Amino acid sequence: MSENKIKSFTDLIAWQKAHTFVLSIYKITVNFPKEEIYGLTSQIKRSALSISANIAEGFSRRTNKDKIQFYHVALGSLTEVQNYLVVAKDIKVINNESFQDLAQYTIEISKLVNGLIRSIK
Repeated sequence: MSENKIKSFTDLIAWQKAHTFVLSIYKITVNFPKEEIYGLTSQIKRSALSISANIAEGFSRRTNKDKIQFYHVALGSLTEVQNYLVVAKDIKVINNESFQDLAQYTIEISKLVNGLIRSIK
């Protein structure tokens, strides 16, 4: 049983999924128009990175209140990414299939982060 103990933020499934998600965002934004490099491309990368970063930071916090606060920030960043994905789809820089795949991933991460919050409360 001790082998399954979570010792690092990298052991959290929520962080692992968020990390995979940010890698997917980096991969897909390579194809975004160059004129979006300081706009949509930068914003979606920044907010996607923030999801895994806040899960990691929340994990390291000592108090449950602090942990929950960082997990809520991760959820906020996740919602921000969802917004940018809708914009990217609407301006046709990503196709509907990519949008659906990434949107589904955000839902899965949201459930996992909410699970972390519930496990603390």
